[in-house]
Amino acid sequence: MTTPHQQAPHQPHLPHQGRAPHATAPYTSPIPARRAHLGDALASEWTKLRSVRATLWSLGVMVLLIVGIGLLAALIVASARTATDVEAEVSGASMLGLGFFGVLLGSLCVITLGVLTMTSEYGTGMIRTTLTACPSRGRVLAAKSLVFFVVVFTVTTVTTMVVAALQTSILDATAPTTGEWIRATVGVSFYLAMLGLLSMAVGALVRHSAGAITVMIGLVLLPLVLAMFMMARSLAGVQEFLLAYSIPSQLVQLYGDAFGSVGPQGSTALWIITGLTALAMTGAYFSLDQRDV
Repeated sequence: MTTPHQQAPHQPHLPHQGRAPHATAPYTSPIPARRAHLGDALASEWTKLRSVRATLWSLGVMVLLIVGIGLLAALIVASARTATDVEAEVSGASMLGLGFFGVLLGSLCVITLGVLTMTSEYGTGMIRTTLTACPSRGRVLAAKSLVFFVVVFTVTTVTTMVVAALQTSILDATAPTTGEWIRATVGVSFYLAMLGLLSMAVGALVRHSAGAITVMIGLVLLPLVLAMFMMARSLAGVQEFLLAYSIPSQLVQLYGDAFGSVGPQGSTALWIITGLTALAMTGAYFSLDQRDV
Protein backbone atom coordinates (compact mmCIF):
# COMPACT_ATOMS: atom_id res chain seq x y z
CA MET A 1 0.00 0.00 0.00
CA THR A 2 1.33 3.37 -0.91
CA THR A 3 0.89 6.61 0.86
CA PRO A 4 -0.41 9.72 -0.90
CA HIS A 5 3.10 11.02 -1.17
CA GLN A 6 4.10 7.88 -3.02
CA GLN A 7 1.34 7.98 -5.69
CA ALA A 8 2.39 8.74 -9.26
CA PRO A 9 1.49 12.24 -10.43
CA HIS A 10 -1.58 12.63 -12.68
CA GLN A 11 -0.70 12.70 -16.37
CA PRO A 12 -3.06 14.64 -18.70
CA HIS A 13 -4.51 12.72 -21.60
CA LEU A 14 -2.70 13.55 -24.83
CA PRO A 15 -4.66 12.15 -27.76
CA HIS A 16 -1.82 12.53 -30.25
CA GLN A 17 0.97 11.54 -27.90
CA GLY A 18 3.14 8.91 -29.48
CA ARG A 19 1.64 9.25 -32.99
CA ALA A 20 1.80 11.74 -35.82
CA PRO A 21 -0.98 14.36 -36.02
CA HIS A 22 -3.62 13.94 -38.70
CA ALA A 23 -2.57 15.83 -41.89
CA THR A 24 -5.22 18.14 -43.44
CA ALA A 25 -5.53 17.90 -47.23
CA PRO A 26 -4.95 21.23 -49.04
CA TYR A 27 -8.01 22.92 -50.58
CA THR A 28 -8.36 22.47 -54.30
CA SER A 29 -10.65 24.84 -56.18
CA PRO A 30 -13.08 23.17 -58.58
CA ILE A 31 -12.50 26.06 -61.01
CA PRO A 32 -9.55 25.28 -63.28
CA ALA A 33 -6.74 27.79 -62.79
CA ARG A 34 -5.17 29.41 -65.83
CA ARG A 35 -3.30 32.55 -66.72
CA ALA A 36 -5.39 35.56 -67.70
CA HIS A 37 -4.99 36.79 -71.26
CA LEU A 38 -6.21 39.59 -73.50
CA GLY A 39 -9.49 37.81 -74.16
CA ASP A 40 -10.38 38.04 -70.47
CA ALA A 41 -9.63 41.77 -70.46
CA LEU A 42 -11.73 42.25 -73.60
CA ALA A 43 -14.67 40.42 -72.01
CA SER A 44 -14.36 42.57 -68.89
CA GLU A 45 -14.22 45.85 -70.82
CA TRP A 46 -17.12 44.82 -73.05
CA THR A 47 -19.20 44.07 -69.95
CA LYS A 48 -18.37 47.45 -68.44
CA LEU A 49 -19.01 49.38 -71.66
CA ARG A 50 -22.41 47.83 -72.40
CA SER A 51 -23.66 47.94 -68.80
CA VAL A 52 -23.23 51.67 -68.11
CA ARG A 53 -25.87 54.23 -69.09
CA ALA A 54 -23.34 56.62 -70.64
CA THR A 55 -22.81 54.23 -73.57
CA LEU A 56 -26.50 53.94 -74.40
CA TRP A 57 -27.13 57.67 -74.06
CA SER A 58 -24.04 58.79 -75.97
CA LEU A 59 -24.44 56.40 -78.89
CA GLY A 60 -28.22 56.87 -78.93
CA VAL A 61 -27.95 60.65 -79.17
CA MET A 62 -25.23 60.29 -81.80
CA VAL A 63 -27.48 58.09 -83.96
CA LEU A 64 -30.40 60.52 -83.57
CA LEU A 65 -28.23 63.47 -84.57
CA ILE A 66 -26.72 61.77 -87.62
CA VAL A 67 -30.04 60.38 -88.86
CA GLY A 68 -32.22 63.34 -87.92
CA ILE A 69 -30.01 66.15 -89.23
CA GLY A 70 -28.98 64.18 -92.31
CA LEU A 71 -32.59 63.51 -93.32
CA LEU A 72 -33.64 67.05 -92.44
CA ALA A 73 -30.95 68.48 -94.70
CA ALA A 74 -32.03 66.19 -97.54
CA LEU A 75 -35.70 67.17 -97.12
CA ILE A 76 -34.82 70.88 -97.11
CA VAL A 77 -32.84 70.53 -100.34
CA ALA A 78 -35.63 68.48 -101.94
CA SER A 79 -38.33 70.97 -100.90
CA ALA A 80 -36.24 73.93 -102.12
CA ARG A 81 -35.86 72.33 -105.54
CA THR A 82 -39.59 71.68 -105.69
CA ALA A 83 -40.53 75.21 -104.56
CA THR A 84 -38.32 76.88 -107.13
CA ASP A 85 -39.29 74.34 -109.79
CA VAL A 86 -35.64 74.02 -110.74
CA GLU A 87 -34.28 70.64 -111.68
CA ALA A 88 -30.77 71.36 -110.46
CA GLU A 89 -28.50 68.36 -110.70
CA VAL A 90 -27.35 67.04 -107.36
CA SER A 91 -24.12 65.09 -107.60
CA GLY A 92 -23.42 62.03 -105.52
CA ALA A 93 -20.71 63.84 -103.57
CA SER A 94 -22.92 66.79 -102.68
CA MET A 95 -25.78 64.47 -101.75
CA LEU A 96 -23.59 62.46 -99.36
CA GLY A 97 -22.10 65.71 -98.04
CA LEU A 98 -25.46 66.55 -96.46
CA GLY A 99 -24.65 63.99 -93.78
CA PHE A 100 -21.67 66.02 -92.59
CA PHE A 101 -23.69 68.30 -90.32
CA GLY A 102 -25.13 65.47 -88.26
CA VAL A 103 -21.77 63.71 -88.10
CA LEU A 104 -20.05 66.86 -86.83
CA LEU A 105 -22.52 67.21 -83.95
CA GLY A 106 -22.46 63.47 -83.33
CA SER A 107 -18.69 63.62 -82.91
CA LEU A 108 -19.25 65.46 -79.63
CA CYS A 109 -21.08 62.39 -78.33
CA VAL A 110 -18.18 60.16 -79.39
CA ILE A 111 -15.71 62.49 -77.66
CA THR A 112 -17.74 62.39 -74.45
CA LEU A 113 -18.03 58.60 -74.49
CA GLY A 114 -14.32 58.19 -75.20
CA VAL A 115 -13.38 60.36 -72.24
CA LEU A 116 -15.86 58.67 -69.87
CA THR A 117 -14.66 55.19 -70.87
CA MET A 118 -11.39 56.01 -69.12
CA THR A 119 -12.11 58.74 -66.56
CA SER A 120 -15.27 57.24 -65.05
CA GLU A 121 -13.18 54.48 -63.45
CA TYR A 122 -10.92 57.07 -61.85
CA GLY A 123 -13.93 58.97 -60.54
CA THR A 124 -15.50 55.91 -58.90
CA GLY A 125 -12.26 54.19 -57.86
CA MET A 126 -13.08 51.22 -60.09
CA ILE A 127 -9.67 51.56 -61.70
CA ARG A 128 -8.10 50.00 -58.59
CA THR A 129 -10.25 46.91 -58.98
CA THR A 130 -9.51 46.76 -62.69
CA LEU A 131 -5.76 46.93 -62.22
CA THR A 132 -5.89 44.44 -59.34
CA ALA A 133 -7.69 41.92 -61.53
CA CYS A 134 -5.40 42.70 -64.48
CA PRO A 135 -2.02 44.07 -63.30
CA SER A 136 -0.82 44.49 -66.89
CA ARG A 137 -1.78 48.11 -67.51
CA GLY A 138 -0.90 47.92 -71.18
CA ARG A 139 -3.35 45.05 -71.56
CA VAL A 140 -6.09 47.10 -69.87
CA LEU A 141 -5.50 50.06 -72.19
CA ALA A 142 -5.41 47.79 -75.26
CA ALA A 143 -8.65 46.06 -74.25
CA LYS A 144 -10.44 49.36 -73.65
CA SER A 145 -9.23 50.71 -76.98
CA LEU A 146 -10.23 47.65 -79.01
CA VAL A 147 -13.70 47.35 -77.49
CA PHE A 148 -14.40 51.06 -77.82
CA PHE A 149 -13.16 51.23 -81.42
CA VAL A 150 -15.18 48.23 -82.59
CA VAL A 151 -18.40 49.45 -80.94
CA VAL A 152 -18.18 53.04 -82.20
CA PHE A 153 -16.99 52.06 -85.68
CA THR A 154 -19.78 49.50 -86.10
CA VAL A 155 -22.58 51.77 -84.88
CA THR A 156 -21.37 54.74 -86.92
CA THR A 157 -20.89 52.72 -90.10
CA VAL A 158 -24.40 51.29 -89.96
CA THR A 159 -25.87 54.73 -89.20
CA THR A 160 -24.05 56.58 -91.99
CA MET A 161 -24.94 53.89 -94.50
CA VAL A 162 -28.62 54.11 -93.58
CA VAL A 163 -28.55 57.92 -93.86
CA ALA A 164 -26.77 57.79 -97.23
CA ALA A 165 -29.31 55.30 -98.56
CA LEU A 166 -32.25 57.41 -97.38
CA GLN A 167 -30.73 60.57 -98.84
CA THR A 168 -30.33 58.81 -102.17
CA SER A 169 -34.01 57.86 -102.17
CA ILE A 170 -35.17 61.37 -101.17
CA LEU A 171 -33.02 63.29 -103.66
CA ASP A 172 -33.02 62.58 -107.35
CA ALA A 173 -29.23 62.58 -107.45
CA THR A 174 -26.64 60.90 -109.55
CA ALA A 175 -25.36 57.76 -107.89
CA PRO A 176 -22.16 58.32 -105.90
CA THR A 177 -19.08 56.44 -106.96
CA THR A 178 -17.74 53.57 -104.91
CA GLY A 179 -14.91 55.71 -103.57
CA GLU A 180 -17.28 58.52 -102.56
CA TRP A 181 -19.59 56.04 -100.85
CA ILE A 182 -16.79 54.34 -98.89
CA ARG A 183 -15.23 57.63 -97.75
CA ALA A 184 -18.59 59.05 -96.64
CA THR A 185 -19.50 55.95 -94.63
CA VAL A 186 -16.58 53.71 -93.70
CA GLY A 187 -14.01 56.54 -93.83
CA VAL A 188 -16.12 58.89 -91.71
CA SER A 189 -16.83 56.10 -89.21
CA PHE A 190 -13.13 55.28 -88.93
CA TYR A 191 -12.36 58.95 -88.34
CA LEU A 192 -14.97 59.24 -85.57
CA ALA A 193 -13.75 56.05 -83.90
CA MET A 194 -10.18 57.34 -83.96
CA LEU A 195 -11.37 60.68 -82.56
CA GLY A 196 -12.97 58.73 -79.72
CA LEU A 197 -9.71 56.87 -79.05
CA LEU A 198 -7.90 60.22 -78.99
CA SER A 199 -10.42 61.37 -76.39
CA MET A 200 -9.79 58.23 -74.36
CA ALA A 201 -6.05 58.89 -74.41
CA VAL A 202 -6.61 62.47 -73.25
CA GLY A 203 -8.82 61.09 -70.48
CA ALA A 204 -6.01 58.78 -69.37
CA LEU A 205 -3.61 61.74 -69.26
CA VAL A 206 -5.94 64.20 -67.52
CA ARG A 207 -7.88 61.68 -65.36
CA HIS A 208 -10.77 64.10 -64.96
CA SER A 209 -13.97 63.89 -67.01
CA ALA A 210 -14.83 67.58 -67.27
CA GLY A 211 -11.22 68.57 -67.87
CA ALA A 212 -10.63 66.00 -70.61
CA ILE A 213 -13.91 66.82 -72.39
CA THR A 214 -13.01 70.52 -72.28
CA VAL A 215 -9.59 69.80 -73.78
CA MET A 216 -11.13 67.78 -76.62
CA ILE A 217 -13.81 70.35 -77.43
CA GLY A 218 -11.08 72.99 -77.50
CA LEU A 219 -9.05 70.79 -79.84
CA VAL A 220 -12.02 70.53 -82.20
CA LEU A 221 -13.22 74.14 -82.15
CA LEU A 222 -10.28 76.32 -81.11
CA PRO A 223 -8.33 76.20 -84.42
CA LEU A 224 -11.35 77.47 -86.35
CA VAL A 225 -12.10 80.18 -83.80
CA LEU A 226 -8.49 81.38 -83.81
CA ALA A 227 -8.37 81.41 -87.61
CA MET A 228 -11.45 83.64 -87.73
CA PHE A 229 -9.63 86.39 -85.82
CA MET A 230 -6.34 86.21 -87.69
CA MET A 231 -6.90 89.15 -90.02
CA ALA A 232 -3.31 90.36 -90.24
CA ARG A 233 -1.53 89.65 -93.50
CA SER A 234 1.49 88.33 -91.61
CA LEU A 235 -0.70 85.59 -90.09
CA ALA A 236 -2.20 84.49 -93.39
CA GLY A 237 -0.09 81.33 -93.50
CA VAL A 238 -1.07 80.34 -89.96
CA GLN A 239 -4.70 81.09 -90.67
CA GLU A 240 -4.68 78.92 -93.77
CA PHE A 241 -3.01 76.06 -91.88
CA LEU A 242 -5.55 76.18 -89.04
CA LEU A 243 -8.47 76.28 -91.45
CA ALA A 244 -7.11 73.41 -93.53
CA TYR A 245 -6.05 71.03 -90.75
CA SER A 246 -8.70 71.61 -88.11
CA ILE A 247 -10.73 68.52 -87.25
CA PRO A 248 -13.96 69.74 -88.93
CA SER A 249 -12.03 70.57 -92.11
CA GLN A 250 -10.43 67.13 -92.15
CA LEU A 251 -13.78 65.48 -91.56
CA VAL A 252 -15.55 67.42 -94.28
CA GLN A 253 -12.95 66.44 -96.88
CA LEU A 254 -13.98 62.81 -96.52
CA TYR A 255 -17.13 63.81 -98.38
CA GLY A 256 -15.13 64.76 -101.46
CA ASP A 257 -15.64 68.05 -103.27
CA ALA A 258 -19.03 68.77 -101.72
CA PHE A 259 -17.67 71.70 -99.69
CA GLY A 260 -14.74 72.90 -101.74
CA SER A 261 -11.06 71.99 -101.61
CA VAL A 262 -10.01 73.31 -98.17
CA GLY A 263 -8.11 70.77 -96.13
CA PRO A 264 -6.23 67.55 -96.84
CA GLN A 265 -7.56 65.59 -99.78
CA GLY A 266 -8.58 61.96 -100.03
CA SER A 267 -7.58 59.66 -97.20
CA THR A 268 -4.91 62.01 -95.84
CA ALA A 269 -7.24 63.01 -93.00
CA LEU A 270 -7.41 59.38 -91.88
CA TRP A 271 -3.61 59.15 -91.69
CA ILE A 272 -3.44 62.41 -89.73
CA ILE A 273 -5.99 61.38 -87.09
CA THR A 274 -4.39 57.92 -86.84
CA GLY A 275 -0.96 59.45 -86.21
CA LEU A 276 -2.30 61.87 -83.58
CA THR A 277 -4.15 59.04 -81.84
CA ALA A 278 -1.06 56.82 -81.86
CA LEU A 279 1.03 59.57 -80.23
CA ALA A 280 -1.64 60.26 -77.62
CA MET A 281 -2.04 56.54 -76.87
CA THR A 282 1.70 56.21 -76.37
CA GLY A 283 1.59 59.02 -73.83
CA ALA A 284 -1.46 57.44 -72.17
CA TYR A 285 0.36 54.11 -71.84
CA PHE A 286 3.38 55.65 -70.12
CA SER A 287 1.12 57.73 -67.89
CA LEU A 288 -0.92 54.70 -66.89
CA ASP A 289 2.20 52.58 -66.37
CA GLN A 290 4.20 55.10 -64.31
CA ARG A 291 1.60 56.94 -62.25
CA ASP A 292 -0.21 55.63 -59.20
CA VAL A 293 -3.94 55.18 -59.20
